[in-house]
Order: sequence, then C-alpha cells, then structure tokens
Amino acid sequence: MKPTDSTRQHTIMIVDDVPANLGVLLDFLDDAGYHVLVAESGESALAQLAYAEPDIILLDVTMPGIDGYETCRRLKQDTRWRDTPVLFLTALNETTDKVRAFEVGAVDFISKPLHPEEVLARVRAHLQIRSLQQDLEEKNALLEKAVALRIEAEEQLQQSLDRAVLIVRDRNQIQFCTRLARRLLDRYFPDARADHVLPDALVQWSANGHSTEPWTKALDETRLQARMFAETQPGASFMLLLEEHAVSGGSPASLLCLGLTRREAEVLFWIAHGKSSPEIAIILEAALNTVKKHVQNILLKLGVESRLAAALRASEVLGMADVDHARLHGD
Repeated sequence: MKPTDSTRQHTIMIVDDVPANLGVLLDFLDDAGYHVLVAESGESALAQLAYAEPDIILLDVTMPGIDGYETCRRLKQDTRWRDTPVLFLTALNETTDKVRAFEVGAVDFISKPLHPEEVLARVRAHLQIRSLQQDLEEKNALLEKAVALRIEAEEQLQQSLDRAVLIVRDRNQIQFCTRLARRLLDRYFPDARADHVLPDALVQWSANGHSTEPWTKALDETRLQARMFAETQPGASFMLLLEEHAVSGGSPASLLCLGLTRREAEVLFWIAHGKSSPEIAIILEAALNTVKKHVQNILLKLGVESRLAAALRASEVLGMADVDHARLHGD
C-alpha cells in the first residue's frame, strides 16, 4: 500500500557549505519529524541524488565549486527531479538574483539569516503544494487512461458490430454510430450537413409521431429502412436500426438461417441479385480478396460448387422469382 503524506516521513536535502547553517536547520527539521540529508557542495548534492530521493531541496546560492544556480539547473535537467521543489537559501536580495533563481527552476527563496520557523513553514507549504500536484497528476493520468480505454472500446465496438446501429440524443445529435450505419448514411444521404448530425428526413420522421412505423428511402435497386427503439420521452436518446433491402424484396438477415455469418449473408444477398465480386466489394466497402474469401466460405457452408447454385439457394429463402444467371458465373 502506498503511504500517504500523513503517514510517511518526508525527506529534505539541505545543501550549504556553512556548518552553522546546517547544524541549526538539521536539528530543527529533525525535531519536526523530517528525514534530513546534508550536502556541503553542489557536486556532493548531485552525487547523492544518484541514490537519495529527497521530497524537497534547500539549496544555498553561494558555494565553492558550482554555485546554487548551476546546481539547480543541472538537477532540473534530470526528469527524476524536474518537479522536486527547490528553495534557495540566500543573503542576496537583488531582484535580478531572485529572477535568476526562478529561471533555473526554484519555487521559492528564503533570505539569510535563516529563521528555522520560517524555513519549516515554507517547507510544509511547498510539500503540501507538491502533494496536491501529484494527486492531480495521478487523477489526470487515470482519467486519460479511462478516456483512452473508452475511445478504444467505442472504436472496437463500431468496427465489430455488424448491425447498422445509431444512438441519437437531442433529436438530431449522433452520439454513437457503427461503421455499417455510417456507410449507409453516407450512401443514402450524400448531402448531409455533418457526420454527427442525423439527416433532416430522419429527424422529421422520428419527431412526427409516426416513428412506430419504419421509414424507407429507395435508391437505385435498393431501399433503406429505419426503425426506432428505446425512446422514453420527447428529446431523450433513442436508437435507430438501419437495414438495406433490395427493392425486389428480402434482406441479408433472411439468409442467416443458412448458417452464414452476417457478412457472408450480405455477400450472398448481392450474389443472388446478380452482383459480381468487384461490385459487391464496392457496395460493402470491402477488399475484393475479402469478398472472394467470403464466397468460398459460402459455397463450402452451403455444400454447393458454384455461385449460381448458391444464388438459387438464396433466392428460395428470399422468395425471389428470378435469378440473373448471366452474371453469376464470374468474379
């Protein structure tokens, strides 16, 4: 279990080359319940960071070797310490010195001579700020992960559902749309205003009180049929189911009784209506090789050897009087 800020002991690193300063702060912060690390130079502090994990760093500005500014600049280049609060300890009071401290990554500065009570108050304040930042970062990370999972799930659902399903809210806003539904909308409503808006004809139909009856629209040799489900009250979300039928009758769903998958049923449906494999690939927006593979599976499942024989089986189920023999022999 990860310790909370109230249960774990925070670690403070003090970097100062004056023993008197170190002694005063070390005793005071130790009595306040903190674990204190000490470094007497910038080089020593950077070396300790290879194995130490301070929650906050108190850093003297004026030191032999590399000064506090350079020490802070170097540790902030390491991603492990980029967000660790650094408080400068300095006797410099010029504005330019303070500005430079913030430019290299410090979050605060404490003027010398040091007053232990002030140091403790500032340490507590910045540890609290850092704790809140970490909590927010964790929550944002969890939220981003949840959003990413939801987006992935919706994309997978849109790709995998073999029905043309729409979820609509506020009468015309498309909240969810499967890939097949999008294909049908694009085909039957090429002049639609936007992908996320339900076409006007369907909006009017769903709102005119006759939505209990299917809505249809003819296009060439096919017609689109829409049915509404799950409306509870005016303005509430509802589901639309879109189905494409040949004008001559029947639907791909009727062929599922032959033991086919829904996609295979769609392919056989169009074979029965005289469409070649390239034409079916265009209609279903599928790769030609994929359609050919479906044809092979259909022949195997139906126990027949030709597209014509498969089409005749389909026509019996669909109640079709004629089959276009001339177009059933080629791919």
